[in-house]
Amino acid sequence: MARVVIAVIELALLVFCLIDAVQTPETRMRNLPKWAWIALIIILPLVGPVSWLIAGRPRRAQSVGVPAYERPRPTPRAPDDDPEFLASLKKPDSDHEDRLKKWEEDLKRREEELRKDTSDEEPPQS
Repeated sequence: MARVVIAVIELALLVFCLIDAVQTPETRMRNLPKWAWIALIIILPLVGPVSWLIAGRPRRAQSVGVPAYERPRPTPRAPDDDPEFLASLKKPDSDHEDRLKKWEEDLKRREEELRKDTSDEEPPQS
């Protein structure tokens, strides 16, 4: 019975470490390349997984000793701090600009028509 328990624990450790090593990005692995860790875990059934947990697994990025609820959270950026948002404001909206130019031309045309009409209606002063 004890042999079965040890074999099950060893198999569970092997499976856990193998899955963990496969899912870990290559850039975060320590001491050996990814393929070497996977081979070590498979070839050396007990030594490989234990060495992965001790020397190969990436360290946690969390602060040690500080509970999760006390760690600072990333705050949302204000719109005036966001360069992408500010750049989107500076882009001219071509449809808006075209409409504005059309209104200005229409206004100039109407003003000229009004001037012509008022000059035609007024009798010449002598």
